[in-house]
Amino acid sequence: MNVRAAIAHGPGQPLSIETVALEGPGPGEVLIEVKATSLCHSDLHVLDGLVPWEFPALLGHEAAGVVVECGPGVTRLAPGDHVVPFLIPHCGECLYCASPRTNLCAEAFARLRPRPGRFSLDGRAVTQLWGLGTFAEYTVLPADSLARVRPDAPFDPICYVGCGATTGLGAVLFAAKVEPGASVAVFGLGGVGLNVIQGARLAGAGTIIGIDTNPAREALARRLGATEFIDPSTVERLAAH
Repeated sequence: MNVRAAIAHGPGQPLSIETVALEGPGPGEVLIEVKATSLCHSDLHVLDGLVPWEFPALLGHEAAGVVVECGPGVTRLAPGDHVVPFLIPHCGECLYCASPRTNLCAEAFARLRPRPGRFSLDGRAVTQLWGLGTFAEYTVLPADSLARVRPDAPFDPICYVGCGATTGLGAVLFAAKVEPGASVAVFGLGGVGLNVIQGARLAGAGTIIGIDTNPAREALARRLGATEFIDPSTVERLAAH
């Protein structure tokens, strides 16, 4: 099938809207219609040449969509399911997937390297960033990199769950292991920082301090769980707080 996609042709070059050929799903793969996708700073790192990759490439890994077709062997998902992709797969077969450390799935490291995907442009293979690639109307993704979500969840906000939200929540719950009643300071209230605030609230932190030089972020930070807000650019002696 032919679909429209935003293709990266090389570092420092703008994305170009192209019509590309997309093969159907192979074994263990799923064709999804992309309903929403967001731009992660990791995509910009690749586009700016700070992270090596092979071009032409289909970037994007934060998305939400609907399953259209399942390839052979896919039993966990079905057409019509609403899904979000996540960067680290869960192959379910390696040593790490059999342990609590599923974030170290052996298949994940293989997908972090460029390899041909299901897209092509004028007969030339288009790589899919980290085994995903969501800047397209439709895409084919590994089933073990998809999570089914409830159908009433709006696509726009949930497209962020697979990377930015889990990064922030994971930092609190699994890296810092914030305990109930703890005090937490969050420097920078962008996408990840705001999810750190939500994670701290879920962990039961007593004081959650949001710190950002953009005062417009205070209201949302407080709505998500911040108990205090500090704009360092307006404070002469931060220690006084």
